Amino acid sequence: MNNACEIFDIKTEREFERAALELFRKQAEKCPPYREYLSLIGVNPEEVDEYEKIPHLPIELFKTHDVYCGDDKPEAVFTSSATTGMTPSCHPMHSLAHYERTFRAAFRTFYGEPSRWSLYALLPNYLRRQGSSLVYMADRLIRECGSGGFYLDDYDRLLHDMATDPKPKILLGVSYALWDLAEKYAPKLPDTIIMETGGMKGYREELPKEEFHKILCTAFGVQEIHSEYGMAELTSQAYSAGGNRFRCPAWMRVTARDINDPRDLLPAGTRGGLNVTDLANRWSCAFIETQDAGRVFPDGSFEVAGRIDHAEIRGCNLLVQ
Repeated sequence: MNNACEIFDIKTEREFERAALELFRKQAEKCPPYREYLSLIGVNPEEVDEYEKIPHLPIELFKTHDVYCGDDKPEAVFTSSATTGMTPSCHPMHSLAHYERTFRAAFRTFYGEPSRWSLYALLPNYLRRQGSSLVYMADRLIRECGSGGFYLDDYDRLLHDMATDPKPKILLGVSYALWDLAEKYAPKLPDTIIMETGGMKGYREELPKEEFHKILCTAFGVQEIHSEYGMAELTSQAYSAGGNRFRCPAWMRVTARDINDPRDLLPAGTRGGLNVTDLANRWSCAFIETQDAGRVFPDGSFEVAGRIDHAEIRGCNLLVQ
């Protein structure tokens, strides 16, 4: 698949694997940090002939290296949120049009046309800083929906506007903001999908997903809590319609690895570190070893169990200085 747009035509596992191998060979040559990493772990790209053999780049390298292989200057650089004293990750985005096509296609896969929804974004921390891919995505989707908006921590205005909006609604919020809304108002929100993303970011206690979702379900009067799985280092998003069970668009895959041996992929249902292959990351690195723990199921769906304890990690930070 020589054209980046062709990833959106992937229908079968064979087509995905063929596209992944083709992109791997390109990035193994053109992306300097990935090329160096492959050399350090002793992998000859010419000998990688199966998708399962493709090494994934430790996500920490987006903090310390320019993970980019575009011929032209990137149109934007997205950065991760970081607490005080931490170095954010940087993801050069070659084409904002490509990013927009990707997140729109992923959204349509799971929720249909944006125009049928109103999207309300409760993203207080992100809106106050530049470079957030999540804010960029929400802003463009709100425009396409034609209704909704950003509300920061203006809960009274948010609830008023949602109550007078006749369309089906999605309330997308960082986890701690949704918890604040639930705790202070406990509003019943009919015709609304509650979608959490982003975690607590140090603002609130980290709870097991099942416990946290139960709090939100009770407060908002809904049966399930949806979730969005994305990050600055990715171009694509996975979505959960409840139960912390995420599903990927056709050009994205998640696998589980042994925490102490990153090259050892685990069988379905076994908890480990999560690797993400995002073929929309065409001009950075499509193969990312995340710091998230979880498990992958036989149908390709996955759950996120939290962050990996760094004391358990061995041998996956060869390039981090």
